[in-house]
Amino acid sequence: VEEQRARWERKRSRTAKELLETEHKYLEQLDLVVTFFVKILKAKGTLKPAVFKTIFGPLESIYSASYVLSLHLERGNLAPGLENFCQNLELYGYYAENLEQANKTLKEQLRKNKSFRRFKKLQEARPQFQGRKLEDLLPLPLQRLHQYKHFLRDLQENTSPDSAEHQKLAKAVKSVSEVSRWVQDIIHKRDNSFQLLRVQKLLKGQKTQVVTPGRWYIREGWLLVVPSKGEELKRRMFFLFSDIFIATKPCHPLHPMNSNKLACQAVYPLHQCVVDKVFGHTQSQGGLLSVSLP
Repeated sequence: VEEQRARWERKRSRTAKELLETEHKYLEQLDLVVTFFVKILKAKGTLKPAVFKTIFGPLESIYSASYVLSLHLERGNLAPGLENFCQNLELYGYYAENLEQANKTLKEQLRKNKSFRRFKKLQEARPQFQGRKLEDLLPLPLQRLHQYKHFLRDLQENTSPDSAEHQKLAKAVKSVSEVSRWVQDIIHKRDNSFQLLRVQKLLKGQKTQVVTPGRWYIREGWLLVVPSKGEELKRRMFFLFSDIFIATKPCHPLHPMNSNKLACQAVYPLHQCVVDKVFGHTQSQGGLLSVSLP
């Protein structure tokens, strides 16, 4: 038992040390944005308040929460530090919800606002930035949230289950995991919207409505279609979604407007489809599937 406790303590000390070291690096990078962008822009008024808020969101509050956490970690007050930090975790969820709009607004301001464009270039040229751009630094909180989850789990696993600190760590792990799921859900929905829009743009005309609420993109790929009569196999591009299956064929390469697009040939509603394996191995070449509808 004593050996086990000693092993736990060694691993726990290593993890706590690594958490503090990486927290310092994270704070250094966030400090670049807060010091050279947030505080100066707020004082100068280069951006309108609404635009400023959209680009930076709750970044300053996230920085403050991490700074307080680092002070607790430096003093060895792990449990109280994490308990206090978990009260500010929602900021990461709000930050994730805002990030896509923040990037859009930033691009827009760089295009329209000459003084902001010049200011950004001057700030990024500072030696502290080491060639990094504002766009590289804005996603940092979401990357850090993912790291917190792993650090806290390691700390919990290497803390005696009988101790009061184990319960506090378990609570912290639960809080971070919940916010992490919230953030992953936001990212997943954003990626899905991007895929739906991409497929919509690939299809010729607007007849087939791909972008629909509640629809999820699953996968796409080329399949050979076996005609009902003895013709040659036809190579077709298929798109699989949560509720429909779309068959398409490439437009003529010499078409003046749609040479790089796909023409929709059929939309199969999945709730009405029956899929049967006719023969072969369907996860590699040589399998034959039959899709039938009433």
